Amino acid sequence: MNEFTTIVFDFDGTIADTNNLIIGSWQAVFRARTGEEGDEKIILSTFGEPLYETMKKMFPEYDVEESVDIYRTYQKEIFLEQIGIFPGMKELILGLKEKGYKVGIATSRLRESTMMGLNKFGLADSIDALVTVEDTEKHKPDPEPALICLEKLGSTPEESIMLGDSAYDMGCGKNAGMTTVLVGWSEVAKSGVESTAKVGAEVDIFTPDHIIEKAEDLWTLLG
Repeated sequence: MNEFTTIVFDFDGTIADTNNLIIGSWQAVFRARTGEEGDEKIILSTFGEPLYETMKKMFPEYDVEESVDIYRTYQKEIFLEQIGIFPGMKELILGLKEKGYKVGIATSRLRESTMMGLNKFGLADSIDALVTVEDTEKHKPDPEPALICLEKLGSTPEESIMLGDSAYDMGCGKNAGMTTVLVGWSEVAKSGVESTAKVGAEVDIFTPDHIIEKAEDLWTLLG
């Protein structure tokens, strides 16, 4: 059994409950581009993808920068009001730090908004390394975000867990050689794993090593 020293978290859908905020942002783009709202199941299946890549796929006939601007403008004024933290996550992260674990975040979100969320939750000082979409050339499920985070933490993949809510998180961690843990408290968790065929790689790369239903369940895996 691995002796784990390091936990790398996804942010959206794992630490932060941003589901409604992200769905609302996508619906704002759909309304602007098509005059009606999009299929929520399709929106959920894209969670975890880099925003620009999804925008190109969803609205290829429109300027990507303009579409992204609609999305981010919608979020900007309501971000802090709309986001919450999933039950037990603050206690888990603080507990990990207290017990000497190294804690990182690898997210497809921008650094500014990620830090806003961490500050709101009182967790900014508990994160040892933060890797955002701005820090990488390649994005999940490529291993680069996880590997950069591990390099900053001084950890090896063998001693590290990647914890997230989407197939992209699982693929990122597995491709980096980490143990992967899927969280079960986000609706995106199930839709993300079920949509792995859309990612364009073997499904088993995106199959988690473990699934937890509550934040505190991670302690059982850590032993």
